[in-house]
Amino acid sequence: MTNWAFRSTRGLVGGLTALLAAALTLGLSACGAPQYTYVADTGAGAYYKVPYSWHAISQQSLNAALQAAGGSGAGVWSTAFDAGTVPSATLFLAPDVGQPFVFAEVGTLSSTVSNELSYNMMRDFMLPVTSSTRQADAANGFPLTNFKQLRDDTITGKQGVHGVRETFQYTFPTGVSDTFDEDVLTNADQTVVYFLMVHCTNSCYTQSQDKINTVMSSFTVGSPR
Repeated sequence: MTNWAFRSTRGLVGGLTALLAAALTLGLSACGAPQYTYVADTGAGAYYKVPYSWHAISQQSLNAALQAAGGSGAGVWSTAFDAGTVPSATLFLAPDVGQPFVFAEVGTLSSTVSNELSYNMMRDFMLPVTSSTRQADAANGFPLTNFKQLRDDTITGKQGVHGVRETFQYTFPTGVSDTFDEDVLTNADQTVVYFLMVHCTNSCYTQSQDKINTVMSSFTVGSPR
């Protein structure tokens, strides 16, 4: 499946520029072992954290996976982590992912999209979530079915940062159902989009919900929200 093309065709991200990423090992426990890896886009002032045992995907592998799926890897600040024992960039939207997979991206918006950006457009950033978009995509052959929404929260951060957190389930053509948890944020003047997603099978999501919620809740743009 060329999953990345779903987002690309909506035209939300344009003119993406390369940004500086920094990974910091912080949050030491009492015994001295790291608890989390903090991942930061210092240029955009955005960061999130993942459990230290989760494996970082190399930038080269991630770029190749995005390009193979019809997206743009070069020139995009993007990062990914895999909690599985055999980490792979190809899992960023693959079915039957038995351990949490994290994908994040920061990019600039074109002036046209910036003027038109709405909460519903943010809800539909990666996969169709709103009813109208799901219906339109289904008519055009979108292969995922049995949509079920688990969370639809509006986020209001500091300095005008705003967006949504969406949690939902889809069933792949293979019959496997995945849970997707997404944060989609933008700045006050809607010129930058900040995206974080964790997904895995429904059973994996239930078992790992506390860890996943820690990752999602850690996503910060500018001052902590």
